[in-house]
Amino acid sequence: MVRIMTVDELTSTTITVDGTLSGEGIEPVQTCCIQALTKGKPVRLHLRNVSAIDERGRSMLRHLVAEGVDLKANGIYSSYIVDEIQSAGLSKRRCSR
Repeated sequence: MVRIMTVDELTSTTITVDGTLSGEGIEPVQTCCIQALTKGKPVRLHLRNVSAIDERGRSMLRHLVAEGVDLKANGIYSSYIVDEIQSAGLSKRRCSR
């Protein structure tokens, strides 16, 4: 199960997620982020109370970060996953320069 809250501000959009990023919980989060990106403003994805992220969820997060979504997390588990994804993204950008 996943709960998604979207706050559309003047200069950015913040999407807050609670629940799990696995199974049926992945597609709604991805859809919200993609729709927010089409507005041309920065998008922040905040994993607030996310208790599980499966491989498909990680893949979706990597894709969203590559598209320019700013990823933040609360909690040890989610923060570890986010740090891992962001570190991998930075490494790829450094190698391509």
